[in-house]
Amino acid sequence: MNNNRASSKRNVARVFKVAAVVAGLALTSAAFAQDRVRWKVPIAFPSNLPAIGIPVTKMAKTVGDISGNNIQLKLYEPGELIPPFEILDSVSQGKFKAGYTWVGYDAGTMPVFNLFGGGVPFGLEPPGYLAWHYFGEGKDLLEKAYKSYDVHPLLCGIVGPEGAGWFKKPIKTVEDLKGLRMRFAGIGGQVLERFGVSVNLIPAGDLYQAMERGTIDATEFSSPAADPVLGMHEIVKYYYMPGWHQSATALHLLVNGEAWRGLSDQARSQLEVSCRSTVLEAYAESEYGNAHALKFFESEGVTVGRLPDEMLKQFQEVSKEVLAEISAKDEMFKTVMESQEKWMKLFGEWHYKGYLPRKFFSSEEK
Repeated sequence: MNNNRASSKRNVARVFKVAAVVAGLALTSAAFAQDRVRWKVPIAFPSNLPAIGIPVTKMAKTVGDISGNNIQLKLYEPGELIPPFEILDSVSQGKFKAGYTWVGYDAGTMPVFNLFGGGVPFGLEPPGYLAWHYFGEGKDLLEKAYKSYDVHPLLCGIVGPEGAGWFKKPIKTVEDLKGLRMRFAGIGGQVLERFGVSVNLIPAGDLYQAMERGTIDATEFSSPAADPVLGMHEIVKYYYMPGWHQSATALHLLVNGEAWRGLSDQARSQLEVSCRSTVLEAYAESEYGNAHALKFFESEGVTVGRLPDEMLKQFQEVSKEVLAEISAKDEMFKTVMESQEKWMKLFGEWHYKGYLPRKFFSSEEK
């Protein structure tokens, strides 16, 4: 009897061991069955830049972690593989499976990319943009715009308003802008040209040298959180807000269409989830960093000011003219612009009535 019981216990133990081995093999097989992605990913911004560079490094780690390192994205700094303004073309042509960029850099070939990048004067701020993208028409329109390039775009970061710019002299009226040579991106650059500004686009890595050597007289680049790394405060002492030209900066992971279609549903979901986490990461980092950056600039002897309302009104009037002119020439631009404006009107009512006026938070307005 005792021998039979002992034998029975040994048999049960064997069954559990076999089951455990089978389960382990099943899990291992599932892990090996998942896509093994090894992509070189050029990025448009230095990976040490807060809010617009650092978050993509965390995205690459996140997608690696949740995929059991089956998806590995190796990031390459701007210019390391290709110039930062060539990311879309390289991804579209299949030279790289993916790239991380601000899509407004490609507005020269397709103006609507400015709208998706947040580069529309007096446009949607991050909360409104995210609502439009995820729950409104934004995501569908974005994918439609990239169809002709055979590229699948993923929203993969967003930051708050940019600074209006760094200047070598005080800016009090639009007259002070005449004759300035300024680095500026997006539709805002076209607006400034009508006020006598000579505009050009320079990559982040070249800005310090351009300003120091006098190649340009002024520059905008990103939100305050990213600007300390550029070092503008060392050579320029006038910094102005708000970023009327870009109320939000939306960043995207562009994936080659064939590469995207070749992924399993699981791998696509892992990339999507990782990018969504990066949207939160970038926005939170930019808001935290922006507040600290303004204080830092002041401690370095920089005059941090706000453009007069009269200037902003003048910018807004000219912005409407420029946007109307582009819409009249470009049907896709018009469609997306109308979608954003329709949502802004609805969202604006909620925002105005639902949120406390900013004067309750600003020491200058109390």
